[in-house]
Amino acid sequence: MSENLKLHSSPPLIRIAYVIPTLDQSGAERQLTLLATGLPRETYSVRVISLQRGGPYLKTLTDAGIDVRVLGKRFRFDPLTWYRLRQELRSFQPDIVQSFLFAANSYVRLPGITPSKTKIVVSERCVDSWKSGWQLRLDQRQIPRTHAMTANSNSVADFYAGIGIPRELITVIPNALPMTEPRYSRQQAREILGLKDEHKVVGFVGRLASQKRLHDVIWAFQLLHQLVENARLVLIGSGPERESLSELATSFGCRDRIIFAGHREDASALMAAFDTFVLGSDFEGMSNSLMEAMSIGLPCIASDIPPNRELLTDGETGLLFPVGKSPNLAKLSAKVLTDADLAHRLGQAARHRISTHHTVEQMIEAHESLYERLLDH
Repeated sequence: MSENLKLHSSPPLIRIAYVIPTLDQSGAERQLTLLATGLPRETYSVRVISLQRGGPYLKTLTDAGIDVRVLGKRFRFDPLTWYRLRQELRSFQPDIVQSFLFAANSYVRLPGITPSKTKIVVSERCVDSWKSGWQLRLDQRQIPRTHAMTANSNSVADFYAGIGIPRELITVIPNALPMTEPRYSRQQAREILGLKDEHKVVGFVGRLASQKRLHDVIWAFQLLHQLVENARLVLIGSGPERESLSELATSFGCRDRIIFAGHREDASALMAAFDTFVLGSDFEGMSNSLMEAMSIGLPCIASDIPPNRELLTDGETGLLFPVGKSPNLAKLSAKVLTDADLAHRLGQAARHRISTHHTVEQMIEAHESLYERLLDH
């Protein structure tokens, strides 16, 4: 009898611990949540550890039955967080620890944190040209404690290979996006934002930070609204450049045509109010906002940088313009807003691109393949 039970018993679950600084409403947090909630329960046991605080995705994870621990990190290096993380990992004994973003990637690779047999996967989400010398040196020093790195685009993989991460450690797994029914109709979204039917709306969703080059976008809009009647610009998000952007718009005399909507939990749903989406960043990883705009069939105009080229093929799934060239952005925006056939064709091609190349199932399968390779060694 005991032999029969052994023959028919299920293999032990693979234990995965995901570590991330917060569970705020942002791109890396969303990808972690999609992955953690989508892994098959008959194969994996999952625990999520947030170093600093919870956030909107805490409820999503717990509602899905995921065990979540929040450690309350207070300082750049917090010895208490080091101890708590060590205790969590020692008690859970994960087969794999996967971390997201610089703080978590650094903590999980500190000596004495993870059990000796645990495989460590770090996840990089952006072309991190913002990193200072000490941060890059720390990334390099921690290579011996890295069993694998995931990058969400080829551009991110190239960046980290360029600073010395062995290429054989890097696996490119693009961001995923579930295709869902819209929360708001076009009319509902416009009512929320105070827009009228006749407005021609250029929109952006994201952090109001220098990386996004929104000063270029406002300059382009200053040119655009003189070319296109009833043009409006909507910026959804918060960030350190909020006041300077408003002051720039005032100096251009177009502040009354720009809506600063602030941080919104329903930001992606409000994209239904847009006629086109713009992204002028000088660096990205793989923009979740751009993907969301593409997924609902919006014609998108983005800066011509390698990560954006991985999503947009110029003239086919979107339009690209040189970084910082506001006149070019204004010209392309006017073209999309006044050519309904072009806007429809670009929008439908963009939606098809996301629905066929960036599914949640594809992202999860890629991670499962990586986990299997690591555990086979």
